[in-house]
This record gives sequence, C-alpha cells and structure tokens, in this order.
Amino acid sequence: MRIRMISSTFLALAVAALMLGQEAPVQKQPRPKSQKEAEAIMKIFNSPDPASRIQAVDELLVNFADTEFKAVALQVATASAQEMNEFEKMMVYGERTLEADPDNYAAMLMLASGLAQRTREFDLDKEEKLGRAEKYAKNAQAILSKAPKPRPDLTDEQWESARKDFQAQSHEALGLIGMVRKKYDVCIAEFKTALEVASNPDPATKVRLAAAYNFAGKHDEAIAVVDELTKDPQLHPTIRQFADAEKMKALQAKRATAPAAQPQPAPQQPEAKQP
Repeated sequence: MRIRMISSTFLALAVAALMLGQEAPVQKQPRPKSQKEAEAIMKIFNSPDPASRIQAVDELLVNFADTEFKAVALQVATASAQEMNEFEKMMVYGERTLEADPDNYAAMLMLASGLAQRTREFDLDKEEKLGRAEKYAKNAQAILSKAPKPRPDLTDEQWESARKDFQAQSHEALGLIGMVRKKYDVCIAEFKTALEVASNPDPATKVRLAAAYNFAGKHDEAIAVVDELTKDPQLHPTIRQFADAEKMKALQAKRATAPAAQPQPAPQQPEAKQP
C-alpha cells in the first residue's frame, strides 16, 4: 500500500538528517541528547523486520522518555504494525504519534485508511469509526497544503512529488470510506482524484476504482479501467489477480442483464405436391 511506502521514505529521511547533522532544517529536526540515545535511535532503523523495530521503539521510549525522537519513533511503530497487519496495535501507536505530534499527516493517513478498511456495513459503531477516518483524512489534506519541506536538501520537486502522493492517499482513504457507506459516486470521484493527483499512481487504486464502478453498475467503465491497468507487463501478480476478478464480475453482470435473444422462427417447409 502506498501509505506504507511513503512513510518508509520519510523515515529514511529522518535517519539521513540524524546522520548528516543538518544545522538549519526547513522543519525542526530532533536531536539525540547522548551517544547512548543515538545508538538506541539507530537500532530502530537498523532493525531487520517490523516486530524488532517496534521492540526497539519501545526500548527507546522507556530508556529515554524525554527523547526528541518520540514522534518519529512512534510513527515507525505505526508503520511497522501496519506492515504486520496488526490493526489494533497500529491504532494505538498511531494515536500515540498524534499525541506527540498533532500535525503528523503520515500517521493520520494510516489511521484513516486502517479505520476505513476495517469498518463493516453492520458494525454498531460504523459511523463513529468512519467519521474519525474522514476527519483524519481531511485534517491530513489541510496540513499537507501548507506543510514545509522536512529537510533543506530535499528539492522542491522531490517534496512536491511526495506531497502529491500523500494527498492521493488521503483521497483514497475517503474513497474507501465512501465504499463502506455505499456512496459509490463518492468512491469513484475520490479514487479518480487519487489517481490524478498522485505523482506515482498506485495500481491498487485502479483496482478499487474498477470495484466502485462495478458496485455502481457501470460495468463498461470497470472493464476499461482493468484493461488499461493490465497492459502493464510489470504489474504485480496479486494486483493482476484482483483486477482480473473485477473484470470477470463486470462481464458476468453484463451477461446477466443482457436481453434474452429472441427465438428465430423455424423455416417453412415447402408444401408437398399432390400426385
């Protein structure tokens, strides 16, 4: 999922800022207060898997409670829990990230997407969860519209590209929310916007757009999206599998609603001549 990829990019930027020792960042950079704290921070980023990254985050926060890297570390834990598909843990770390940094748009987008994907039609608290998800996504949009570059050596073009991909993720989250609410016109509009604003459109978003078209009964549009997507020979097999499934749904729906062919009258036989 794109949000995980973007989060990883910015976590890498945080490590680079620590190692390069930037003196005049565009956005204030955290600094370790001791060598031991620096080692604990680097342990997070050097951990080989998401579970060990989360453990390293917990160790940092226990041993260095006043660390300036609290928000960064908690964002790492949020992304790592998302990678492990541990929803509840992701929510806990994501909300802790926002307590430490109320403007952390990456955490907001992970929370928005997670809530939207885990909410079901008949959940008693469906609207409460979807309302939270919508608020996270829209708050992230507002913050991103004026967010400064995270590092001075990041070019304007690089930052604008990253900002577009974050904005695309916010629209995708809103599309997912619309899907749960069965507001398929909203889904279609949001998924299309996500694809239009992204610097690197996510193929998974195209599959979701095809699904939204199918739910809306626009099967020809669904087929067109899938056909365009599957032209890519580098398309991930899993994405291709889901795309093909949406096309099959569209074709089956079209066949089911096609008018039945009228039976043709049997050809008349010539009358036999009387002898």
